[in-house]
Amino acid sequence: MTATIPVRMTRAGLVATARLLLSLRAIDLPPPQAAPRILVANHVSHADFVALWSVLPKRHRLHTRPVAGADYWERSDLRRWIAHRVFRAVLIDRDPNSRRSDPVETVAEVLRGGEDVIFFPEGTRNLTDARLLPLKSGIYHLARAVPQAEIVPAWILNLDRILPKGAFLPVPLNCAVRFGQPMRVETGESREAFLARLSLAMLALAEQKG
Repeated sequence: MTATIPVRMTRAGLVATARLLLSLRAIDLPPPQAAPRILVANHVSHADFVALWSVLPKRHRLHTRPVAGADYWERSDLRRWIAHRVFRAVLIDRDPNSRRSDPVETVAEVLRGGEDVIFFPEGTRNLTDARLLPLKSGIYHLARAVPQAEIVPAWILNLDRILPKGAFLPVPLNCAVRFGQPMRVETGESREAFLARLSLAMLALAEQKG
């Protein structure tokens, strides 16, 4: 679908605003590959996928779709327009009692079509003091469903400190998205082993300096 002028202007405005307000930068972004990629990152705010999406080069950004909860993005006409038209988000029904399709297969179809996705393997925003919540099994099943896809761990730095609890004005901080080495599920690797390996890869990015 060709983007309309309002959609293109909104995209450009969001990227410019995010980069200006957050001083966003990408650290160690892997070079492009022919294989589709699943960009996985920590999740502390609704702005996470905007930050990750905004640091990507434009040619990659336009072929990268965030996976997000339909319950949040379908609440109003404006949110729905932003999700579907601006970000081309892959909206997932997180309620197993109401969903009509397999969420893993929905995302897998996007990857098989040659596009990348942004995926938050914690499954929900981390509002605790823990650095990273236990990862849900969805990322493992998705990787098994599309074995040619590369999983690129990432860590969004400082975004949770921009607007601390109780503050009314943003705190000026340099935010960044640090990327790790692409990985895949290894032959015979169990779900538990893979999730532990991915967790360690993500947490290692959080500990790196510079």
